[in-house]
Amino acid sequence: MMDLFQQQMNRKDEHVGHANQQYRATSAPEFVETRFVHHPFTTVDVADVTLQTKLAGLTFDVPFFINAITGGSPLTTALNQRLAILARETGMAMATGSMSIAMKFPESKESFKVIRQENPNGILFANLGAHYDAEAAKRAVELIEANAIQIHVNRAQELVMPEGDRVFSNWLKNIEEIVKASAVPVIVKEVGFGFSREAIAQLESIGVAAIDISGTGGTNFAKIENGRRKEDKLDFLEDWGQTTLTSLMEAQGSRTPIIASGGVKTPLDMAKCFALGASLVGLSGEMLHLVRKDDSLPDAIHTVQTWKEQLTTILTLVGADSISSLQQSPIVVAPSLQNWCDARGIDWKHLAQR
Repeated sequence: MMDLFQQQMNRKDEHVGHANQQYRATSAPEFVETRFVHHPFTTVDVADVTLQTKLAGLTFDVPFFINAITGGSPLTTALNQRLAILARETGMAMATGSMSIAMKFPESKESFKVIRQENPNGILFANLGAHYDAEAAKRAVELIEANAIQIHVNRAQELVMPEGDRVFSNWLKNIEEIVKASAVPVIVKEVGFGFSREAIAQLESIGVAAIDISGTGGTNFAKIENGRRKEDKLDFLEDWGQTTLTSLMEAQGSRTPIIASGGVKTPLDMAKCFALGASLVGLSGEMLHLVRKDDSLPDAIHTVQTWKEQLTTILTLVGADSISSLQQSPIVVAPSLQNWCDARGIDWKHLAQR
């Protein structure tokens, strides 16, 4: 019989395989239909633009980063090594995938330690599930000398996962204890099902440093877990949750800094996330696609450097000299977002009048 460690490594590899199969290059209609207001005259030149942004007491020279992907098996160790080099060479921050496997099986720790070894001076986020306690969070941070820790909330994934957790009532309390005990900022992150304003308010009340709203539109973990099921599939849950832009609308007025992720494909998608309030943008599927092959690093580095140049171009076009300025730029949200906001009592019209 296969041992538990091998089962967990296989699951990690299955997740990566399914995520690669899901990859699509085009932006979701909601992103396309959300549009900036173009002004022919602005006072911003290309040389005036800075991409630097701040969040949770950290300064990011690049406003987008490698979001949580993987780790724990030989295959994912190689992926993490390439991702860490990509982060180092481009100045991006990087989050690890879930470090749960390293908490249970010490032999998997190298799969995560390689990230800090390859990127000794970069900003790194550790990552654990919300069912872990403050002591486990401390160990995860220490393992990679992390600058912050993501605590992921993935109830929808767990319920579809055949071997997933079935107890969730202690999550918020666990997160609160981690926040109190942590020496580094605590970021709470969805895994692709989005956030509501009610959940954001709950996290604000316990003092988390930032919230990654991670909406639908990117890697679909309900679909991944259904793909791993042999029978009794819950495929009707594969469109569960709020989209990334819907979640950003839910976060309007949040006092806690917001990270946007989930189906972000292009620098224009990133810019729209910033205009809707995000301070930082995370990409997982795009980054995994960039480094999926052993020899893909040179092209991946070139692509990310190009994204930085293209994002600078977009800020210039909008007339924003910084990410904080872009957050005040006029933008008209997609009709589907307007309908959602009307139903939820969220003011969307003021965004177009700024």
